[in-house]
Amino acid sequence: MPTYSRADVAFERGQGAYLFATDGRRYLDFASGVAVTALGHGHPHLVAALKDQAEKLWHCSNLYRIPGQERLAQRLVDATFADTVFFANSGAEAVECALKMVRKYHDERGQPERYRVIVAGGAFHGRTLATIAAGGQEKHLKGFDPVVDGFDRVAFGNMNELRNAITAETAAILVEPIQGEGGIRPAAIEYLHALRRVADEYGLLLVFDEVQTGMGRTGRLFAHEWADVAPDVMAVAKGLGGGFPIGACLATERAAAGMTAGTHGSTFGGNPLAVAAANAVLDVMLEAPFMARVRETAALLRRRLEELVARHPKVLAELRGAGLMLGLRCHAPNTEVVARLLANGLLTVGAGDNVVRLLPPLIIGTVEVEEALSILDRTCSELSAS
Repeated sequence: MPTYSRADVAFERGQGAYLFATDGRRYLDFASGVAVTALGHGHPHLVAALKDQAEKLWHCSNLYRIPGQERLAQRLVDATFADTVFFANSGAEAVECALKMVRKYHDERGQPERYRVIVAGGAFHGRTLATIAAGGQEKHLKGFDPVVDGFDRVAFGNMNELRNAITAETAAILVEPIQGEGGIRPAAIEYLHALRRVADEYGLLLVFDEVQTGMGRTGRLFAHEWADVAPDVMAVAKGLGGGFPIGACLATERAAAGMTAGTHGSTFGGNPLAVAAANAVLDVMLEAPFMARVRETAALLRRRLEELVARHPKVLAELRGAGLMLGLRCHAPNTEVVARLLANGLLTVGAGDNVVRLLPPLIIGTVEVEEALSILDRTCSELSAS
């Protein structure tokens, strides 16, 4: 179906931070399949893990125990606030699970009227009917009426609006620690603290959507760790499988108490191939030096991008983001900037508020940073001259 505006390029293989097109041209990948290929392309440990599992067992039903799934769940619990995990296939499914959990939580407490979720303007939570309603962006909602009910929108970062939106029907707050699709807009640390305080005050569940911000993207395993604030529920996907489809909904035991046998399910969620990939990703990411290297590279990239913005004020307005989840707000149309960068050999991703997202694999180093800056600098010069 013609649901994508595809660039006229096709890739046949990848290695590290690079993709190779069918015509042989090499591209530096600062898109990572929209923050998915966190360990780059062809990572030997991921390839070996998938090959090994593929020779044993691809799939079995969740009607039976899956040892790799149990191991992955335990590792995620050990590394986070969570006590329990549900596995799905995508970020949207992980968010859907979180929304169902929120309703079940209050229903089990004898308050079925509490089902509404406070969400933020500019958010993106997926493409299902419920998650486009949660995101609330007109471009995603158009043509899909009636809009799923149950969401109350307030300005991102505005606690006065959020407090005023709480009613007797409010069940939860759903927020991205950094809005990705919305334009790489980071939440202030104090805002995340305030969300936790308000959730506790009113008996709400605090849900973080870390589908894009999670799995090391900001230099810690999850972005909320920078604020030392724990949610009750969290949606994860993208980088979790390093390119293999897998999502997860993590929760405290209290928040998930109503999710008993038969209340939710997935045919493919957490199957042996998917969890083999995710366990291999964690093997790499949980090594002590890994996140330190991500933070070091991110600091270098930020410095160099700040210099770039200062050098090209007619093209670039500002730098946003954290870690290796960065955005350049442009004066020129971001679609034009993304297209020109592609022509010059650098893959990037557009976002709201006229932003170009830079989401490189977490394994990049100085060489890839300098190559990207060279392409960005040349592209900005071309745009200035046009």
